[in-house]
Amino acid sequence: MISQFVGSSPALSSALTTRSLLGILSPFLSAPPLALSKTPAALALNQTQHCKQLEGLVSAQVQLCRSNLELMHTIVHAAREVMKACRRAFADMRWNCSSIELAPNYLLDLERGRGPAGAARAYRIHAIARACTSGDLPGCSCGPVPGEPPGPGNCWGGCADNLSYGLLMGAKFSDAPMKVKKTGSQANKLMRLHNSEVGRQALRASLEMKCKCHGVSGSCSIRTCWKGLQELRDVASDLKTRYLSATKVVHRPMGTRKHLVPKDLDIRPVKDSELVYLQSSPDFCMKNEKVGSHGTQDRQCNKTSHGSDSCDLMCCGRGYNPYTDRVVERCHCKYHWCCYVTCRKCERTVERYVCK
Repeated sequence: MISQFVGSSPALSSALTTRSLLGILSPFLSAPPLALSKTPAALALNQTQHCKQLEGLVSAQVQLCRSNLELMHTIVHAAREVMKACRRAFADMRWNCSSIELAPNYLLDLERGRGPAGAARAYRIHAIARACTSGDLPGCSCGPVPGEPPGPGNCWGGCADNLSYGLLMGAKFSDAPMKVKKTGSQANKLMRLHNSEVGRQALRASLEMKCKCHGVSGSCSIRTCWKGLQELRDVASDLKTRYLSATKVVHRPMGTRKHLVPKDLDIRPVKDSELVYLQSSPDFCMKNEKVGSHGTQDRQCNKTSHGSDSCDLMCCGRGYNPYTDRVVERCHCKYHWCCYVTCRKCERTVERYVCK
């Protein structure tokens, strides 16, 4: 779902390896929600005692589970999608999201903001909003009808994605661990809460008018319209753009209280629309289990790329080895009236490269 992320130059890709990428998006990829991806499929989640069997939840989340059992199926599904999306999002980078398999027992790369992360919060809220629309959640329904007119020839109708409900329940569930007093520093909590709001902002911006035509012979004389969320790949692309321009911050006294301010430009406040991070990451070039780095040896790289998946950046200057791979694919496809397609299977040899 995140395959449409924007590309990056070699200089930018090198800079990204020194950022605390998890710090930027840590609230979207917090341990309790990701641990839910390991929920056994056999667990029905139809009784309140089942909530205690969910891994990694803090007490406030267990209480939310008990009072919103019907919501948990959607949240568990979103957690599973996050795991897949994170791997896809960072497949072309040195840190490729492998550490999230250990949730909730994270290594330092994820516990201290030392690795990249995907926008899990966006998935969770998106999933809840869509579940309201599809009728999967009895506690909510279609989103509200906008107050402004939809324009000439259009009328409001259909079933809008209930983003308000998604934002409300998503925030209650995801922000609960950040509000536990004994977990983490104040600076880390402020960073996570700030980035959570940026994620919510991205989702609000993704709400757009969608319409369906009506009329004789498809004339589209009238269009029924509703407010719907963009596809997740588009939301993810927006978050990726914000992540690429994230700002490193420090926790510093400003007046009577401490605030997060840009480390290099502390004369201005942090913008509401920009993602922030506190700590820098290692380069993830060599294997180091202590910090959650699997290294890049034997990782596949792209010889012709100039981005983060290039053999130069992925292999950290160590060089690479070529090998050949046989690929079987459909070919010589032919359309038959009416209405099916037949294809042959063709085999070709491709050259691939892995890091030394």
